[in-house]
Amino acid sequence: MADNIKNGSNALTSASDSKKRIWAIVGASSGNLVEWFDFYVYSFFSLYFAHIFFPQGDSTTQLLQTAGVFAVGFLMRPIGGWMFGYIADKHGRKKSMLISVCMMCFGSLVIACLPGFDSIGIAAPIILLLARMFQGLSVGGEYGTSATYMSEVALEGRKGFYASFQYVTLIGGQLLAVLTVVVLQQLMTDAELKSWGWRIPFALGAVLAVVALWLRRSLNETSDKNTREHRDAGSLMGLLKNHRRAFLMVLGFTAGGSLSFYTFTTYMQKYLVNTSGMDAKTASALMTGALFVFMLIQPVIGALSDKIGRRSSMMIFGAGAAICTVPILTALQNVESEWAAISLVMLALLITSFYTSISGILKAEMFPPEVRALGVGLSYAIANAIFGGSAEFVALTLKHQGIETSFFWYVSAMGALAFLVSLMLHRRGKGISL
Repeated sequence: MADNIKNGSNALTSASDSKKRIWAIVGASSGNLVEWFDFYVYSFFSLYFAHIFFPQGDSTTQLLQTAGVFAVGFLMRPIGGWMFGYIADKHGRKKSMLISVCMMCFGSLVIACLPGFDSIGIAAPIILLLARMFQGLSVGGEYGTSATYMSEVALEGRKGFYASFQYVTLIGGQLLAVLTVVVLQQLMTDAELKSWGWRIPFALGAVLAVVALWLRRSLNETSDKNTREHRDAGSLMGLLKNHRRAFLMVLGFTAGGSLSFYTFTTYMQKYLVNTSGMDAKTASALMTGALFVFMLIQPVIGALSDKIGRRSSMMIFGAGAAICTVPILTALQNVESEWAAISLVMLALLITSFYTSISGILKAEMFPPEVRALGVGLSYAIANAIFGGSAEFVALTLKHQGIETSFFWYVSAMGALAFLVSLMLHRRGKGISL
């Protein structure tokens, strides 16, 4: 299956040098960063605007309601994965990436200007939900297309390293979102943030999307005419008929990987505040540092996968998540030292890096070019919507019911599933075993 990647690029494989490849990675990554910044801003600023759209109930109830809207955004991802996967395989990767970043820009602009419950009543949370669904559609299409594009422009023997920059920018978008929280917390009072300051990052995301759109317009197309005219190009039936096993495997290890990722990134800030009793500003600063280190180690672990194979990397992640999740989350419940807290979070993120750094390239290597964007995007989006998007909602629900530790075991069990699925990969980690 790994040989399929060689067929994915015409313009960039036959006539470009390393500089063009690097520029292509930068161009694709810029949109990816903006997309994820816009998407994560909602999660990190929900502490400040939950009362605007959901005025009734205590803080945990309000956070639960905003987490529910966050999860619904994820439910749109399978539709986005299918729609943009079809566009990318049938009409080109570049066109798909341009449309997705425009849609994300629109969703952020709507939220930035949206009146609260006191002004327009029930219409406020309804429009918020629709905007998040629109953004979920966009992000659902972004992952598969950008992963496909970056895998097709990467150099042979260094694909793990190059493709890891997808999560560098994904985490970078998340880091930029939490850094925005920290900066605004220093410049504004809590009252100002809760009143109108939370709108600033949504407006900023819309502006940044225009820059990403400009950068993506200069990208070369990586799919060729023969690929786009293949009878199975962008075909859901062709994907499920001819590549069902690869599709199911991606579902399996994405379920564990996404759940772990969202548990220790987006939900962790709330966990430190709501469960560990940490001050909100301290938790934000701690997560900023942790996410920065997490971002920097992606290329390192990605390059390591070029040496040890994707299979070995995935097995390390699966085993580590299964064994270490419960002890880490349990220790964080009563942690008192900030250094102990960041050390525990970083241990969890290091384990997760063995999945995130190779996530895109591993999935892309399992599908041929005519259904690659669809195969990667749809399988990822389904597993991500069910397990990743629901992480906060499930965690907060179990906490609300007084059985928070059940969530720890749930994350651990999904890590074990990822380990079992990884055993079916080739020993060099490319494609699936016969």
